[in-house]
Amino acid sequence: MERKYGKVIKGLGGLYDVRLPCGSVLQCRARGVLRRDEGKVLVGDTVTLSLDGENTVIEAIEPRRNSLIRPPLSNLDILYVVAAAARPAPVCETLDKLIAIAEHNGISVVLVITKEDIDRTAAEHLRTVYEGAGVPTFLIDGEGACTALLSHIEESLSGGKTAALAGASGVGKSTLMNRLFPDLSLATGDISHKIQRGKHTTRHVELFVHGDGYIADTPGFSLLDFVHFDFFELSELFDGFREFAPFATECRYADCTHTRETECGITAAVRRGEIAASRHASYVALYDTLKAKKSYR
Repeated sequence: MERKYGKVIKGLGGLYDVRLPCGSVLQCRARGVLRRDEGKVLVGDTVTLSLDGENTVIEAIEPRRNSLIRPPLSNLDILYVVAAAARPAPVCETLDKLIAIAEHNGISVVLVITKEDIDRTAAEHLRTVYEGAGVPTFLIDGEGACTALLSHIEESLSGGKTAALAGASGVGKSTLMNRLFPDLSLATGDISHKIQRGKHTTRHVELFVHGDGYIADTPGFSLLDFVHFDFFELSELFDGFREFAPFATECRYADCTHTRETECGITAAVRRGEIAASRHASYVALYDTLKAKKSYR
Protein backbone atom coordinates (compact mmCIF):
# COMPACT_ATOMS: atom_id res chain seq x y z
CA MET A 1 0.00 0.00 0.00
CA GLU A 2 1.42 3.36 -1.06
CA ARG A 3 1.28 6.44 1.18
CA LYS A 4 1.36 10.09 0.15
CA TYR A 5 1.00 13.47 1.81
CA GLY A 6 -1.04 16.40 0.59
CA LYS A 7 -3.14 19.43 1.45
CA VAL A 8 -6.95 19.36 1.46
CA ILE A 9 -8.14 22.10 -0.88
CA LYS A 10 -11.86 21.24 -1.07
CA GLY A 11 -14.42 19.18 0.77
CA LEU A 12 -17.97 18.62 -0.43
CA GLY A 13 -20.44 15.83 0.17
CA GLY A 14 -17.93 13.59 1.93
CA LEU A 15 -15.42 13.86 -0.92
CA TYR A 16 -12.12 15.70 -0.50
CA ASP A 17 -9.76 17.10 -3.10
CA VAL A 18 -6.18 16.70 -1.90
CA ARG A 19 -3.33 18.49 -3.68
CA LEU A 20 -0.01 16.64 -3.66
CA PRO A 21 3.39 18.42 -3.57
CA CYS A 22 3.81 17.64 -7.29
CA GLY A 23 0.67 19.67 -8.06
CA SER A 24 -1.69 16.83 -8.98
CA VAL A 25 -5.04 16.56 -7.19
CA LEU A 26 -6.60 13.34 -5.89
CA GLN A 27 -10.26 12.99 -4.89
CA CYS A 28 -10.86 10.69 -1.94
CA ARG A 29 -12.88 9.94 1.15
CA ALA A 30 -11.77 9.94 4.78
CA ARG A 31 -11.70 7.09 7.26
CA GLY A 32 -14.84 6.97 9.40
CA VAL A 33 -13.23 8.47 12.48
CA LEU A 34 -12.12 11.47 10.39
CA ARG A 35 -15.66 12.30 9.31
CA ARG A 36 -17.13 13.02 12.74
CA ASP A 37 -17.20 15.90 15.20
CA GLU A 38 -13.91 17.60 16.10
CA GLY A 39 -11.90 14.94 14.31
CA LYS A 40 -13.43 15.83 10.98
CA VAL A 41 -11.14 16.67 8.06
CA LEU A 42 -11.03 20.41 7.28
CA VAL A 43 -9.99 22.29 4.20
CA GLY A 44 -6.41 23.38 4.83
CA ASP A 45 -5.42 20.17 6.63
CA THR A 46 -2.19 18.41 5.75
CA VAL A 47 -3.15 14.74 5.50
CA THR A 48 -1.71 11.28 4.96
CA LEU A 49 -3.23 9.28 2.12
CA SER A 50 -3.20 5.56 1.53
CA LEU A 51 -3.39 4.40 -2.10
CA ASP A 52 -4.49 0.85 -2.76
CA GLY A 53 -5.20 0.31 -6.42
CA GLU A 54 -7.92 2.75 -7.43
CA ASN A 55 -8.93 3.49 -3.83
CA THR A 56 -7.46 6.54 -2.11
CA VAL A 57 -8.33 7.22 1.53
CA ILE A 58 -7.35 9.91 4.03
CA GLU A 59 -5.76 7.98 6.89
CA ALA A 60 -4.54 10.73 9.23
CA ILE A 61 -4.45 14.49 9.81
CA GLU A 62 -1.21 16.22 10.70
CA PRO A 63 -1.32 18.50 13.80
CA ARG A 64 -3.03 21.81 13.04
CA ARG A 65 -1.66 25.24 13.87
CA ASN A 66 -5.18 26.59 14.21
CA SER A 67 -8.73 25.83 13.06
CA LEU A 68 -12.00 27.65 12.56
CA ILE A 69 -15.54 26.42 13.00
CA ARG A 70 -17.05 28.82 10.47
CA PRO A 71 -15.73 28.93 7.89
CA PRO A 72 -14.40 25.36 8.41
CA LEU A 73 -10.74 25.94 7.63
CA SER A 74 -7.40 25.05 9.22
CA ASN A 75 -3.75 26.12 9.16
CA LEU A 76 -4.53 29.70 8.20
CA ASP A 77 -1.69 32.24 8.06
CA ILE A 78 -3.41 35.47 6.97
CA LEU A 79 -7.04 36.53 7.27
CA TYR A 80 -8.34 39.32 5.06
CA VAL A 81 -11.46 40.53 6.82
CA VAL A 82 -13.85 42.07 4.30
CA ALA A 83 -16.36 44.64 5.61
CA ALA A 84 -18.60 46.98 3.67
CA ALA A 85 -18.77 50.68 4.46
CA ALA A 86 -22.53 50.38 3.88
CA ARG A 87 -25.22 48.00 2.63
CA PRO A 88 -24.81 46.17 4.97
CA ALA A 89 -23.38 48.46 7.64
CA PRO A 90 -20.39 46.97 9.49
CA VAL A 91 -20.83 45.46 12.95
CA CYS A 92 -17.69 46.52 14.79
CA GLU A 93 -18.07 44.03 17.62
CA THR A 94 -18.04 41.17 15.11
CA LEU A 95 -14.95 42.56 13.41
CA ASP A 96 -13.18 43.10 16.73
CA LYS A 97 -13.96 39.61 17.97
CA LEU A 98 -12.58 38.15 14.77
CA ILE A 99 -9.41 40.23 14.95
CA ALA A 100 -8.77 39.38 18.60
CA ILE A 101 -9.27 35.65 18.16
CA ALA A 102 -7.22 35.54 14.97
CA GLU A 103 -4.30 37.26 16.61
CA HIS A 104 -4.54 34.91 19.58
CA ASN A 105 -4.19 32.02 17.14
CA GLY A 106 -1.16 33.49 15.40
CA ILE A 107 -3.02 34.64 12.30
CA SER A 108 -2.19 38.00 10.74
CA VAL A 109 -5.22 40.20 10.05
CA VAL A 110 -5.80 42.70 7.25
CA LEU A 111 -9.01 44.72 6.93
CA VAL A 112 -10.51 45.32 3.49
CA ILE A 113 -13.32 47.90 3.37
CA THR A 114 -15.51 47.56 0.28
CA LYS A 115 -18.18 49.90 -1.13
CA GLU A 116 -16.10 52.92 -0.22
CA ASP A 117 -17.85 54.89 -2.97
CA ILE A 118 -21.26 54.39 -1.29
CA ASP A 119 -20.27 55.95 2.05
CA ARG A 120 -16.81 57.51 2.00
CA THR A 121 -17.24 59.04 5.45
CA ALA A 122 -17.95 55.66 7.03
CA ALA A 123 -15.09 54.05 5.09
CA GLU A 124 -12.58 56.66 6.24
CA HIS A 125 -13.80 56.36 9.83
CA LEU A 126 -13.28 52.59 9.76
CA ARG A 127 -9.81 53.03 8.31
CA THR A 128 -8.90 55.52 11.04
CA VAL A 129 -10.15 53.18 13.77
CA TYR A 130 -8.41 50.06 12.54
CA GLU A 131 -5.16 51.57 11.35
CA GLY A 132 -5.04 53.14 14.81
CA ALA A 133 -5.41 49.60 16.16
CA GLY A 134 -2.42 48.44 14.11
CA VAL A 135 -4.47 46.59 11.48
CA PRO A 136 -3.39 47.17 7.84
CA THR A 137 -6.43 48.51 5.98
CA PHE A 138 -7.40 48.82 2.32
CA LEU A 139 -10.31 50.80 0.86
CA ILE A 140 -11.98 49.38 -2.24
CA ASP A 141 -14.74 51.11 -4.21
CA GLY A 142 -17.16 49.58 -6.70
CA GLU A 143 -15.00 50.02 -9.78
CA GLY A 144 -11.45 50.92 -8.80
CA ALA A 145 -8.37 48.79 -9.23
CA CYS A 146 -7.21 46.44 -6.48
CA THR A 147 -3.54 46.59 -7.40
CA ALA A 148 -2.24 47.47 -3.94
CA LEU A 149 -4.35 44.77 -2.25
CA LEU A 150 -3.36 42.15 -4.81
CA SER A 151 0.33 42.98 -4.28
CA HIS A 152 -0.14 42.60 -0.52
CA ILE A 153 -1.84 39.22 -0.96
CA GLU A 154 0.83 37.90 -3.30
CA GLU A 155 3.59 38.97 -0.93
CA SER A 156 1.74 37.40 2.02
CA LEU A 157 1.43 34.05 0.24
CA SER A 158 5.16 33.64 -0.30
CA GLY A 159 6.56 30.47 1.20
CA GLY A 160 3.42 28.43 0.65
CA LYS A 161 1.21 30.30 3.11
CA THR A 162 -2.57 30.19 3.18
CA ALA A 163 -4.79 33.27 3.21
CA ALA A 164 -8.56 33.61 3.40
CA LEU A 165 -11.03 36.34 2.61
CA ALA A 166 -13.82 36.22 5.16
CA GLY A 167 -16.73 38.54 5.68
CA ALA A 168 -20.41 38.75 6.45
CA SER A 169 -22.68 37.84 3.59
CA GLY A 170 -23.31 40.73 1.21
CA VAL A 171 -20.13 42.74 1.80
CA GLY A 172 -18.86 41.95 -1.69
CA LYS A 173 -16.35 39.26 -0.83
CA SER A 174 -16.92 37.04 -3.87
CA THR A 175 -17.10 40.08 -6.15
CA LEU A 176 -13.76 41.20 -4.75
CA MET A 177 -12.30 37.74 -5.28
CA ASN A 178 -13.38 37.86 -8.90
CA ARG A 179 -11.74 41.24 -9.37
CA LEU A 180 -8.52 40.04 -7.75
CA PHE A 181 -8.52 36.62 -9.40
CA PRO A 182 -10.74 36.76 -12.52
CA ASP A 183 -9.86 33.21 -13.56
CA LEU A 184 -11.78 31.83 -10.55
CA SER A 185 -15.21 32.96 -11.85
CA LEU A 186 -16.85 32.72 -8.42
CA ALA A 187 -20.61 33.08 -8.04
CA THR A 188 -21.96 36.40 -6.73
CA GLY A 189 -25.40 37.44 -5.54
CA ASP A 190 -27.48 40.51 -4.80
CA ILE A 191 -28.30 42.10 -1.46
CA SER A 192 -31.68 41.30 0.06
CA HIS A 193 -33.35 44.71 0.37
CA LYS A 194 -35.60 43.42 3.16
CA ILE A 195 -32.88 42.34 5.57
CA GLN A 196 -29.87 44.14 4.04
CA ARG A 197 -27.89 40.91 3.84
CA GLY A 198 -26.43 39.16 0.89
CA LYS A 199 -27.53 35.86 -0.53
CA HIS A 200 -25.12 33.06 0.36
CA THR A 201 -23.49 32.51 -3.01
CA THR A 202 -20.45 30.74 -1.54
CA ARG A 203 -21.58 27.31 -0.31
CA HIS A 204 -18.31 25.70 0.68
CA VAL A 205 -14.71 26.51 1.49
CA GLU A 206 -12.19 25.96 -1.26
CA LEU A 207 -8.48 26.74 -1.55
CA PHE A 208 -7.19 28.07 -4.83
CA VAL A 209 -3.53 27.90 -5.77
CA HIS A 210 -1.99 31.31 -6.32
CA GLY A 211 1.76 31.55 -6.78
CA ASP A 212 3.29 29.18 -4.25
CA GLY A 213 0.49 29.70 -1.74
CA TYR A 214 -3.26 29.31 -1.37
CA ILE A 215 -6.18 31.71 -1.24
CA ALA A 216 -9.56 30.62 0.16
CA ASP A 217 -13.05 31.78 -0.65
CA THR A 218 -15.32 31.26 2.33
CA PRO A 219 -19.01 31.43 3.23
CA GLY A 220 -20.25 34.40 5.24
CA PHE A 221 -19.09 34.33 8.85
CA SER A 222 -22.35 35.13 10.65
CA LEU A 223 -21.51 32.30 13.06
CA LEU A 224 -17.74 32.42 12.77
CA ASP A 225 -15.79 31.21 15.76
CA PHE A 226 -12.51 29.49 16.44
CA VAL A 227 -12.31 26.07 18.01
CA HIS A 228 -12.08 26.37 21.81
CA PHE A 229 -13.00 30.07 21.97
CA ASP A 230 -14.60 29.28 25.33
CA PHE A 231 -11.15 28.43 26.62
CA PHE A 232 -9.72 31.80 25.60
CA GLU A 233 -8.37 33.10 28.90
CA LEU A 234 -9.62 36.47 30.13
CA SER A 235 -6.04 37.59 30.64
CA GLU A 236 -5.25 36.78 26.99
CA LEU A 237 -8.06 38.90 25.55
CA PHE A 238 -6.06 42.07 26.17
CA ASP A 239 -3.39 40.95 23.69
CA GLY A 240 -5.98 40.94 20.90
CA PHE A 241 -6.35 44.71 21.26
CA ARG A 242 -2.80 45.73 20.55
CA GLU A 243 -3.40 49.50 20.71
CA PHE A 244 -4.25 49.14 24.42
CA ALA A 245 -0.71 48.10 25.41
CA PRO A 246 0.97 51.55 25.59
CA PHE A 247 -1.61 52.75 28.13
CA ALA A 248 -1.62 49.70 30.44
CA THR A 249 1.23 51.13 32.51
CA GLU A 250 -1.09 53.98 33.53
CA CYS A 251 -3.46 51.62 35.37
CA ARG A 252 -3.40 52.07 39.14
CA TYR A 253 -3.97 48.40 39.94
CA ALA A 254 -2.02 45.43 38.62
CA ASP A 255 -5.17 43.32 38.34
CA CYS A 256 -7.09 45.94 36.36
CA THR A 257 -9.60 44.40 33.93
CA HIS A 258 -9.54 47.49 31.67
CA THR A 259 -13.32 47.42 31.46
CA ARG A 260 -14.99 49.94 33.80
CA GLU A 261 -12.34 51.01 36.32
CA THR A 262 -12.05 54.78 36.75
CA GLU A 263 -8.31 54.66 37.42
CA CYS A 264 -7.54 52.56 34.35
CA GLY A 265 -5.10 53.77 31.73
CA ILE A 266 -7.18 52.21 28.96
CA THR A 267 -10.49 53.81 29.89
CA ALA A 268 -8.68 57.14 30.36
CA ALA A 269 -7.23 56.82 26.84
CA VAL A 270 -10.76 56.17 25.53
CA ARG A 271 -12.01 59.34 27.20
CA ARG A 272 -9.14 61.29 25.63
CA GLY A 273 -9.93 59.87 22.21
CA GLU A 274 -6.62 58.00 21.94
CA ILE A 275 -8.39 54.64 21.76
CA ALA A 276 -11.55 54.26 19.65
CA ALA A 277 -14.65 53.97 21.84
CA SER A 278 -16.02 51.21 19.57
CA ARG A 279 -12.91 49.11 20.09
CA HIS A 280 -13.13 49.41 23.87
CA ALA A 281 -16.86 48.63 23.78
CA SER A 282 -16.07 45.45 21.86
CA TYR A 283 -13.38 44.53 24.38
CA VAL A 284 -15.83 44.95 27.27
CA ALA A 285 -18.51 42.89 25.51
CA LEU A 286 -16.07 40.05 24.79
CA TYR A 287 -14.68 40.20 28.33
CA ASP A 288 -18.17 39.93 29.82
CA THR A 289 -19.04 37.02 27.50
CA LEU A 290 -15.92 35.06 28.43
CA LYS A 291 -16.33 35.80 32.13
CA ALA A 292 -19.94 34.59 32.08
CA LYS A 293 -19.00 31.38 30.27
CA LYS A 294 -16.21 30.65 32.72
CA SER A 295 -18.51 31.30 35.68
CA TYR A 296 -21.07 28.92 34.21
CA ARG A 297 -18.50 26.15 33.83
